[in-house]
Amino acid sequence: MLLPARIAQGVREGTVTLAFRRWEEPRVRVGGTQLTSAGIVAFDAVEEVPGPEDLTEQDARAAGFADLAALRRQLFPAAAPAAPVRRGPRSGKGGDHVYRVRLSWVGEDPRVALREDVPSAGELAVLAEAVGRLDAGRRTGPWTRVILEWIRDNPGVISTELAALLGREVPPLKADIRRLKALGLTESLRVGYRLSPRGRSYLDSLG
Repeated sequence: MLLPARIAQGVREGTVTLAFRRWEEPRVRVGGTQLTSAGIVAFDAVEEVPGPEDLTEQDARAAGFADLAALRRQLFPAAAPAAPVRRGPRSGKGGDHVYRVRLSWVGEDPRVALREDVPSAGELAVLAEAVGRLDAGRRTGPWTRVILEWIRDNPGVISTELAALLGREVPPLKADIRRLKALGLTESLRVGYRLSPRGRSYLDSLG
């Protein structure tokens, strides 16, 4: 269940406490969490919404919509009265059942603190093992260093340029960069990426 950045930030600030999705069955687990652009969000409750009449203005506001009519149009387009569309956050597609998901903010993205942590010699050895496992898992051979070096030399440059340089598709390349981000080595910018202090330290250790 993806939460747009604006909605995730609303959960962090306490202005958004609900999300609505159309699913065949719930795709989140009560008590589960998700890492978002604004930190960790918890799923506190999930319940089915039988129909448009079971939604309220309070539901709409709590989910980040302008009003109840906008929420109903997103979730029950065939049942909603004709009216100018005022876009709200995406409600999701692909199911016949509507679910109300209660959200709360748990805490900061742990990768934020990790990427500021310059590793000691011992920690560098552990980090090198983790990166080595990423390289070892690729049939085409090691790939992490070329991406880290490119990001170091081209901060803020869009990933499509790296994809073209390497002859790769953009989505798998972005997935690789997220793997490096999970280790605290990179961080996302509005456009492109840059190495974190942790990432620079690791790359410098390679010589």
